[in-house]
Amino acid sequence: MSRSLWPVALAATVLLAACGAPGTRVVLLPQEDGSASAVVVRSRSGEQTLTKPYERATARPNAPGAPVLDRVDPAQLKEQNPFLFDMVPPRSLRYTLYFDAGGATLTAASQQTIDELVAAARARPGGDIIVTGHTDTKGSGAFNDDLSRRRAQQIRQVLIEHQFPAARIEAVGRGERELLVPTADEVDEARNRRVTIEVR
Repeated sequence: MSRSLWPVALAATVLLAACGAPGTRVVLLPQEDGSASAVVVRSRSGEQTLTKPYERATARPNAPGAPVLDRVDPAQLKEQNPFLFDMVPPRSLRYTLYFDAGGATLTAASQQTIDELVAAARARPGGDIIVTGHTDTKGSGAFNDDLSRRRAQQIRQVLIEHQFPAARIEAVGRGERELLVPTADEVDEARNRRVTIEVR
């Protein structure tokens, strides 16, 4: 179950209990980036899989058959349960920083983005950050794997120096595996020499 689904399931359980019919109700909320998602709702008698935004499954104890599947009206859900949407974490913020060729030196433009990144990270003291390093296709695969890790670790260190907790920063390198601009081998492409940062 994704992070956004837990508040819905919890609140719906309370609503059903208040009506004198204990049970669980789960609503699948849309992903913030529009990507597909799903959740399986099981009861003693069967299961239902929610695959479309605002599908709803209702399971009551000792009721025969699988949970009942229907769809909730988005506006009505928000009107009747505003606190659910207050509990949903804020949207992730994404940044991309670029590097000079062959090393871990940020371009001048990306140096200026650091202040904005740090401010966004510090505004979410309970959040976490994923830093992913990338390279172009110049050099060997092993070299680029190491370079991408060094780039990611460099940005992680910048965040730590600005008082963001180290335990909540993950830094990984992807080498040349996820090119932003597909190229042949040994191509110097500035847009591929980057680090992506997700502030959640």
